[in-house]
Amino acid sequence: GCCGSRCFDWDTLTCEQPSGCISGAMAPPLRLSPTVTEIEESTTVAIFSKVSDMKSRGERVNGALCVGQPDFPPPPEAIMATCEAAEKGMTAYTGVNGTLELRQAIVEYLKEHKKVTYKPDEVVVACGGKQAIYQVMLALCQKGDEVIVPAPYWTSYPDIVKLSGATPVILETKAEHGYAIDPAALAAAITPRTRMLIVCNPSNPTGCAMTAEQLEAVAEVLRRPANEGVFVLSDEIYERITFDGLKHVSFAALGGMWDRTLTINGFSKAFSMTGYRLGYLAAPKPVVQAVSKLQSQITSCATSISQHAGVAALKSPMSYIDEKVVELKQKRDLGLGLLAKIPEVTCPTPGGAFYLFPDISAYFGGKTSGGEEINDSTKLCLHLLDEYRVALVPGDAFGAPRCLRLSYAATVENITDAITKLGLCLQALQRPKKARTA
Repeated sequence: GCCGSRCFDWDTLTCEQPSGCISGAMAPPLRLSPTVTEIEESTTVAIFSKVSDMKSRGERVNGALCVGQPDFPPPPEAIMATCEAAEKGMTAYTGVNGTLELRQAIVEYLKEHKKVTYKPDEVVVACGGKQAIYQVMLALCQKGDEVIVPAPYWTSYPDIVKLSGATPVILETKAEHGYAIDPAALAAAITPRTRMLIVCNPSNPTGCAMTAEQLEAVAEVLRRPANEGVFVLSDEIYERITFDGLKHVSFAALGGMWDRTLTINGFSKAFSMTGYRLGYLAAPKPVVQAVSKLQSQITSCATSISQHAGVAALKSPMSYIDEKVVELKQKRDLGLGLLAKIPEVTCPTPGGAFYLFPDISAYFGGKTSGGEEINDSTKLCLHLLDEYRVALVPGDAFGAPRCLRLSYAATVENITDAITKLGLCLQALQRPKKARTA
């Protein structure tokens, strides 16, 4: 038997020494659960890990545009609260669903800024928004259920759905519509087995920020008697990052939607507190109680220090974030301008978040100088990383193989360097000549 240690190849899930484990240990054969083997590793995490490995070897790599992480620090008030919590001994466990102080601050924030009313016992604090999504999916979905996932989608959605036992149903959206959900297509996708619809607004990876009118059209489909049993998981982690005068609307604020909306939010994006691992779910009390029960057996509470910092962040002047959003808009416009200089690359103007999602498929079929054919975005990203030392995320990971995702929450220098090299990479490909028409 294999010890599952030094001689085990985690890429192929096989022992490299089938005739005898090099550890000399006699252990049962390593058999992984289908829970692991039937899901994919997060592509963004995998690419970021490869970039980190290359940097650790002393290689210069521009990986700033591959991870959805702001390049500015958290609000000063959050930093000071972090120090205060440590110095004053706020280092013990809290209640599983979070401190009352933080849950009350979340309630006040949502009422003031999102125009939705919750009570503290209708909020559960988790170790990041991803955990909150996972837990509410586990709490409400099971085998036989369907969850509608608009594509392009955040890489983790389909696999989180699978972990719950439910089946992800992919709902395509179109670049020419800014990747907004089409109400008619949504209506056609709903079946008696539909348990939930995921709405990521603003969107990762496209940056689509749906207007109040577009959201209302989606809600109108859900109000139909046949669709009254469909929940909406509204991922609003980017809600403070919108541009061009667009005002974000919480799905729970729409008429008749509060009871059916599972609002996900947190501190990683607008507050730039990614490492704090702090997010939350706001939902009807029975849902929150079920999620808290699950969390009690998974991680228990979020860290006490992070929770104290979260209170300070919510109570800090929002002008700090507003200034950063102005800077992000300038970086968005820079990135769009650079992409526009690359022939045959198209990219809708995103209304929120901090991503560009250009279509680079016009270059598929081209060959590198070494003769390798580039026929999908994954091969292109690997070529770009190996030859130009720039890391971007292939659209395959988001259900959109014609595209790439670029995060412009980076320095002007890194944005300029990465997109310029992307252009050089694409235009260096040797493409078949197009047939001339008579």
